[in-house]
Amino acid sequence: MVDKSKDETFKAADRPREDSTVRSSEKHDFYETTRENIIKIVDEVAKVQPQYSQSVSNLQLDYIQAIKNTIHTAFSAQKQMAETNQGTWSTTPISVPFTEQLAKQSNEITNNTVRAVGINNQLTINALDAARENLKIYNKTIDAVTEFNTNAAKAWNSFFTTQQQQFFRH
Repeated sequence: MVDKSKDETFKAADRPREDSTVRSSEKHDFYETTRENIIKIVDEVAKVQPQYSQSVSNLQLDYIQAIKNTIHTAFSAQKQMAETNQGTWSTTPISVPFTEQLAKQSNEITNNTVRAVGINNQLTINALDAARENLKIYNKTIDAVTEFNTNAAKAWNSFFTTQQQQFFRH
């Protein structure tokens, strides 16, 4: 008699089969471990998301402040140069009707720009809200598809098992 434990030709088919509950348990452990690891990664990303958002917000605020500072400095410098070097920079003073018209047009442009920014902001907020709603719908769809696939797999498995049992009875 050959000692099969030391014989390398002892094939997997000759080995006794494991209990199916053990294999099922191992599969369950594999899926649970993988699911938990992926969720752990997502949780780590979620932890830094507030910091990321705050950093982006801080950068935007710093950028806005830099733009305001640039505008303030540029106009202050121009105004100072125009006031201190009246004869050097312009030979004739600017007429009052021209400056009034320029101020009026500047105000209209500013008001139109403010309205456009407000409309753009509302459109952006609406688009983001719609995206959130779509994500909710997507999640519900994934749940429904998963439930359907699970039920289909159970039905197929039940049918297949019944067919196997009938086949082996004959």
